[in-house]
Amino acid sequence: MTSPAGADTEVVLPPRPQPRRGVSLRDAGPPIALAVIFLLFALISPGFRTIGNVQNIMDAAAVLAVVTCGITFVLMMGSIDLSAPGVMGAAAIAVSLLVANNRNGNDWGLLGVLVAVLLAAALGCLSGLALVLLKVPSFMTTLGVSAVGLGVATLLFGGVQPNISDEMLRGWAIERFLGLAYLTWIAFGCVLIGWLIQCYSRLGRYAFAIGGAEEVLALSGVKVAPYKVAVFTLAGAFYGLAGVMVTSQLSAGLVQAGKGYDFAAITAAVVGGTLLTGGRGGILHSAVGVLLVTVLTNGLVQVGVSPYWQGGVQGLIVVAAVAAAVIPQRRRNQVTK
Repeated sequence: MTSPAGADTEVVLPPRPQPRRGVSLRDAGPPIALAVIFLLFALISPGFRTIGNVQNIMDAAAVLAVVTCGITFVLMMGSIDLSAPGVMGAAAIAVSLLVANNRNGNDWGLLGVLVAVLLAAALGCLSGLALVLLKVPSFMTTLGVSAVGLGVATLLFGGVQPNISDEMLRGWAIERFLGLAYLTWIAFGCVLIGWLIQCYSRLGRYAFAIGGAEEVLALSGVKVAPYKVAVFTLAGAFYGLAGVMVTSQLSAGLVQAGKGYDFAAITAAVVGGTLLTGGRGGILHSAVGVLLVTVLTNGLVQVGVSPYWQGGVQGLIVVAAVAAAVIPQRRRNQVTK
């Protein structure tokens, strides 16, 4: 519609997606699968169903949950982020050199944690800028930024492993509240913050819109590029915090602190119902996926399955989850043609 002569034009933003009534099978599938797998392992292994093991599962899921929060926002846009290993490594080495350690006289405490997270956010911002400026696939730009992060971490490492002696940071992994490690409560906080950003901020709203119909959003007058950069920056901050959490667990900074977390996070997000093509899923979906993957891994260990088979089982689950999401979509597309 055209506005009257002399009147200011107003950009019409896409309406906020309204929640669907009822629960679809696709949304209910991951929670049901989580319950079934949990009950199955509880029946097979008496040690699995103990309170102590449940606490171990929650603690083991903490770092992966934080990484998955970051990667979920990227997947919601229909992009792929492979920068987590490098960003986490850079943050891990940075924080280990800024808090009390065996390499220097620094003792920055929480300020050191903040600086490490900001460094990770800057690397995430670099991924976003490379994506929107170079116009190349996201997996290529983020893979390059991961290499940059690993390079920064290697330079800071300097051939001597920094061991932390900061009681506050070490206490995150050791001290407990209501039976769970502080790291687990930090992960709960990250999931809550991620969910609030997704549901109540323009950034979360546009991340969904970019993944669902980026062209429509651009035609509505929204500058898409800044929001893409912001999403990658937010993801980098989550990765940085995860790197700090790994440092707390190990009481040392390692260049390879984030090794394997990119695939694990994508696996958890996809299993939970977040599409690789964007536009569907979200933080809570991915959180369920994290629990599902962690419960599965713990249960296989409890029943004595070889670690080599565990990776194969996780791979099969990812293929099944992707197929379950893609095949119905293709059928709908064929019907509409």
